[in-house]
Amino acid sequence: MDSVKRSAVTPSKSRLARTFAKVLHIQAVTGVAPEDGAEKRKSHEKTKKDLLKKSTRIPSFEDDDDEELRDRAVREAFLAKLFASLSAIKAAYAQLQFAQSPYDADGIQSADQVVVSELKNLSELKQCYLKNQLNETSPEMTLLLSEIQEQKSLVKTYEITSKKLDSQLKLKDSEITFLKEKLADTNKDNRSLEKKLNSSGQLAMPENTQFSDLKPSHFITYLRQAVKSIRSFVRLLITEMESADWDLDAAASSIEPGITFWQPNHKCFAFEAFVCREMFDGFNHPNFSTRTSTEQGGHHQRRLFFDRFMELKSAKPADYLAWKPKSLFATFCRKKYLRLVHPKMEASLFGNLDHRNLVNSGDLPETPFFTAFSEMAKRIWLLHCLALSFDPEVSIFQVSKGNRFSEVYMESLSDEAFLSSDGTPETDPLVAFVVVPGFRIGATIVQCQVYLQ
Repeated sequence: MDSVKRSAVTPSKSRLARTFAKVLHIQAVTGVAPEDGAEKRKSHEKTKKDLLKKSTRIPSFEDDDDEELRDRAVREAFLAKLFASLSAIKAAYAQLQFAQSPYDADGIQSADQVVVSELKNLSELKQCYLKNQLNETSPEMTLLLSEIQEQKSLVKTYEITSKKLDSQLKLKDSEITFLKEKLADTNKDNRSLEKKLNSSGQLAMPENTQFSDLKPSHFITYLRQAVKSIRSFVRLLITEMESADWDLDAAASSIEPGITFWQPNHKCFAFEAFVCREMFDGFNHPNFSTRTSTEQGGHHQRRLFFDRFMELKSAKPADYLAWKPKSLFATFCRKKYLRLVHPKMEASLFGNLDHRNLVNSGDLPETPFFTAFSEMAKRIWLLHCLALSFDPEVSIFQVSKGNRFSEVYMESLSDEAFLSSDGTPETDPLVAFVVVPGFRIGATIVQCQVYLQ
């Protein structure tokens, strides 16, 4: 705002300086020179008249012989007073508007008085003009004073505008602060709700849920929990890769070759797809094993898997593994970790194979990385047990690369792909890769999440 004031004051000073110079110059030109003879006096008079004809400055008159030039000076002095009065009204009106919000009674009254006074002055000027009473004793002084008044009014207008903009800026800052506080409160509430929903100690199904009460909504709820745990593990994995100076673009391309991601942060979907493929492999087989199960089938087997689900769902993974180090869940964790985390990857991320060695020996690595993995493994194991508790059993499915997008079976993770489609089947986006598989629960379809190209 200071820059606005300076831009307003500087032209004013310059204009006043020019006016002073104008008056001084005219007085110098119209002054009487010492008598050096008739010829010199005539030459000086001629030069003075030529300069007066070419000059646009208002002359000072000590000799009233040239009525035409005097009339011109009087008219220009009159116009200067007119514009000075108009500028004063403009400044007073700006002050009047500024004083209305917030309400300033004294400021409004002061501005109103100035407006009324200047309107009276304009009325007097009008009458003088109509009656041709424009006589001025000193036109150059009137011109100078009028320009000073006009510049003061302009400066006042800029100052009021500056104050108004400052007030608006403070108002916007206040609104931004309020919205930030509101957003922080909303995020806090969301985190609190999410913490309750995602609590590892107690998932969504009540403790008294009976085997006969199973519904597709129960499976969908646990599937969402499993997907959240997968994404939490992938975020931690990417963080470890970045700390180890991995080339994430090259790593994503090795998982899903030939894919151009719509946004740079979309490469995380390639890592999620890799984790899901490894963790859900064998999901349709009891205990993730392709070998023929020795357990009885039918109702007895479904009840057995439901009991396993209820046994593990309220326990922490580390505690459960410590209690039953040779359980089916412990075997599942060990096999999935050894498949998911390659020895070269582990050595690159951590500088050693301690995690691998401890898992092979039946111990639990007490690190954030393995804690996130075991939490993810627990959610997927629970989902597996719950899926085999349904009648008919829940089945997993995926779609192939290059298939056209279908809203019935797929959920898009890259809506940018639809921008180039005109809605016809020929331009429907194609599947680049499946991130999270889909499931069938009787007649209910749970869409698979896909990345489109």
